[in-house]
Amino acid sequence: MRRSMALGTSVVVLMSGLAGSTTAQAADPTPSPSYAPITLSPEESQRLCADVLPKLIARREKLATRISGGADVKGSAAWLKARAAKQRAKGHEKVADKLEKRAERRGARLEQLGKIKTELEAFKTKHCQVVK
Repeated sequence: MRRSMALGTSVVVLMSGLAGSTTAQAADPTPSPSYAPITLSPEESQRLCADVLPKLIARREKLATRISGGADVKGSAAWLKARAAKQRAKGHEKVADKLEKRAERRGARLEQLGKIKTELEAFKTKHCQVVK
């Protein structure tokens, strides 16, 4: 009897403490941090435009080429679909379904890569101008 009373009392105390802390948290929301713009030195900007940006563009192109490749290109969406067809022919429906879903997700990445390309090109034209 004493154990159940003590347990009940402690549950009530914990619940009231939690309720009080949640209302206090809800009443005083922490403001979201605002970030200052990043400034780069001319040397850092030159390195970014000369070294980093071309590598990012090349990496995006390589990935887009691989994804849109044919069934003979390992890692492409068509390659995954061909693997799914082989698994389905063997009677492995679950594996084939997973491979089909992976192929769909991988094909959807092309849209994301297109957006990335436009963002990289916009950054390049805005910030990496050749000084005459």
